[in-house]
Amino acid sequence: MRFEDLRLTEPLLRAVRTAGYRTPTPIQSQAIPHVLAGRDVLGCAQTGTGKTAAFALPILQRLSDRSLRGTAPAGQIRALILCPTRELAQQIHDSFRTYGQHTGVRQTVVYGGVNQNPQARALRAGVDVLVATPGRLLDLMGQRLVSLAGVEILVLDEADRMLDMGFLPDIRRILAQVPAQRQTLLFAATMPDAIRKLANDILCHPVSVQVARVSAPAETVAHWVYHVEQPEKPTLLTRLLARTPRARALVFTRTKHGADKLTRHLLRAGVRAAALHGNKSQGARTRALAEFRSAQTPVLVATDIAARGLDVDDIAQVFNYDLTPDPETYVHRIGRTGRAGASGTAVSFCSAQERANLRGIERLLRAALQTVAVPRGDSQQRRGMSA
Repeated sequence: MRFEDLRLTEPLLRAVRTAGYRTPTPIQSQAIPHVLAGRDVLGCAQTGTGKTAAFALPILQRLSDRSLRGTAPAGQIRALILCPTRELAQQIHDSFRTYGQHTGVRQTVVYGGVNQNPQARALRAGVDVLVATPGRLLDLMGQRLVSLAGVEILVLDEADRMLDMGFLPDIRRILAQVPAQRQTLLFAATMPDAIRKLANDILCHPVSVQVARVSAPAETVAHWVYHVEQPEKPTLLTRLLARTPRARALVFTRTKHGADKLTRHLLRAGVRAAALHGNKSQGARTRALAEFRSAQTPVLVATDIAARGLDVDDIAQVFNYDLTPDPETYVHRIGRTGRAGASGTAVSFCSAQERANLRGIERLLRAALQTVAVPRGDSQQRRGMSA
């Protein structure tokens, strides 16, 4: 199938071609016709499947097609996209800007952690599409800088993550201000009971679109595990990164303090690395992501804030430096590699205290992670040689 077969308009097809895309991904080929038809959609798709284009392209077409225009006054928001993190909000906004460059549809993004004045100015100038995190949107609504009375299309992206982060009360408050007569699209990587209940509450006769088994990682990812104790992890990571110095790698730690400490260790060892977590200022987070995308800084050490929505291609390896106790979080973490059919490697470090975490992950995957011997010179082998 080609994008032309999805009955997208020429301005959108031109933007897609300019972006270098030729054929739609499964989530795009399944979801786009239903969104264009005005249907509600419940989508289950892993990260890296092209989910943003699956809703951005048909939304842009509906908003730019004058025959489908609603009765919203000029300047009012017509499409609202809610997502859990600043990084994902910015990436969705960038996608709308890229795909909509020839449509005349206006868009902006609002999120916390930065000065609201530029966001308020953009809203006053009038936008058709608003991408927002729930907290900042509610702040702006409280100041009467945003009206949702004209919303025709509502998207909840990474809905399971928003619930995990405690945003459900905020989402309910926002939903109360959106017209009941609307098109609603809900996308999630997993479908726990809480998401299904929310979907039942807000979707009207939805079409269900699922492109992968719930909690299934990409088949192109190899899963390795090193059994190594906590004090030896920094040295092991440094040695493994040295084997592929130009490859982009994402390293997950359990805590913000741990991310900063490990980043300092890597920098002292001559590895170009940066930390990404919630205590960083928005400016620092934006710089770290930009340098990671350009491979100026090939190693990004992050907490799970980056497990979702981090849209960076060609991540060769994901390291689970601290093995998560939540098996589904493991799937979200490693979803940053092996994207769009590319191969990737998920490398986990498992200490004696983390073996229960490893068993939970293997149960979810229905397969054992491939055990790899610790390189000579590390862990007990290193201590044995120096004894």
